[in-house]
Amino acid sequence: MKAMNLNHSHPTGAAAPEIDTNLTPSRFQWPETPVEWARTIREAPYRSYLYSYPHKTAYRPFDTPLSLQELWEKEELESYFLYMHIPFCAARCGFCNLFTLPDKRLDVHKEYVDALERQAEQWAPIMGRRPFSRFAIGGGTPTLLEAPLVERLFDIAENIMGLDPKRASISVETSPDTVTEDRLEVLKRRGTDRVSMGIQSFVESESAAIYRPQKPKLVREALERLVEYNFPLLNVDLIYGLPGQTVGTWLYSLEEALSYSPGEIFLYPLYIRENTILKPGYTGLDHDIRLTLYEVAREQLKQAGYVQYSMRRFAKNDGISSKELLPYSCQEEGMAGLGCGARSYTRNVHYASRYGVSAAATRSIIADYVAAERHDLADYGFILNVDESKRRFILKALLHREGLELSAYAERFGVSLSDDFTGMSLLLESGMAVVEEGTLRLTEEGMAYSDAIGDWMISTSVRERMEGYVGA
Repeated sequence: MKAMNLNHSHPTGAAAPEIDTNLTPSRFQWPETPVEWARTIREAPYRSYLYSYPHKTAYRPFDTPLSLQELWEKEELESYFLYMHIPFCAARCGFCNLFTLPDKRLDVHKEYVDALERQAEQWAPIMGRRPFSRFAIGGGTPTLLEAPLVERLFDIAENIMGLDPKRASISVETSPDTVTEDRLEVLKRRGTDRVSMGIQSFVESESAAIYRPQKPKLVREALERLVEYNFPLLNVDLIYGLPGQTVGTWLYSLEEALSYSPGEIFLYPLYIRENTILKPGYTGLDHDIRLTLYEVAREQLKQAGYVQYSMRRFAKNDGISSKELLPYSCQEEGMAGLGCGARSYTRNVHYASRYGVSAAATRSIIADYVAAERHDLADYGFILNVDESKRRFILKALLHREGLELSAYAERFGVSLSDDFTGMSLLLESGMAVVEEGTLRLTEEGMAYSDAIGDWMISTSVRERMEGYVGA
């Protein structure tokens, strides 16, 4: 492995973002002593949710569009991740700032799938027919599409992109109002391993407070139907910190979810962002009790036999598939995202369509995608130099149970983590992390503060881009 080069150049002449020359975290003037640093973390545990790094609000138009053929031919992975994004929902939740549009029109859905198929036909030769070890259909609500269109998504994946469903883990997102037998028949027959359903709450008043028109009776019927189909893994999403929620109502929702024995549960703290129906600062609560709700749920899940894999993910320690799955990097490189709003990751370049939150912006971006004839260039995204790659590498490992193998970091970047990452001592001395058998892992307390630790790790340049993002 070559030694680290802080003057790492960027391909095809695209402008390189300015970055820090070391990995000192930034946002404001962070304290330098472990005690003061940990106090700052604890004072604001919910800063931001980094489901990927860098966040899409840091993406910008490239000075020169990049050839996808040139990008992907440089990738050296043995297998990839195929993702399809369906940007339609029946209704928009009050907290949602994802790329999705409330639209139930069948003709709109068909036009979109037609466009996705055209994109796949152009991408298949570019991907070099390398195998996919994972396939996910997300959104939005993919199962808002009628069963024949859901079937077409699998046809596109298999017949055009070359997916082998016997060697790939397959995951599909759904919602209580779209769990119908004809759709589930398609998912079951096409080898779906994981079905994920967002419930958020079993308390009707809490659902109503986030503009989610959902009846508990419908949720229970949907769960019963999913249990009957016996998918290898059933995931349920819940949200804590909802307007009007108490410890009692939160545990009620958790216990209701557990009664269906899902193999996996994701617990999300409520975040309210710009351009959402709910406005920042509003929770309907006298004070922020999210950390308390998280802690009581964590203990309840531990007692129920669930293992914590991240701040959000709790799962039974069981195998989820009898398939002989191909290997895939936990760093989520080699991810090909089909569909408007999907992101794609090569080792050094992340790219996607434009990002929007408001209905007008989202509708316009989708219309451009449906009308597009070419899908062989990347013109919007983020080019990672070595330092941003390091931050991503650390975050993708550290915020999960597996932790960061110190030898893996040294092998990839040609320098030890302790020499390179000035914040490692703060994590260790504050008790937020430990080193066990050569792996840096968050402690239970550190895991609880993952969102604050992740926010602390954002570079100055990425933060400036995020804060300077202008969208609607």
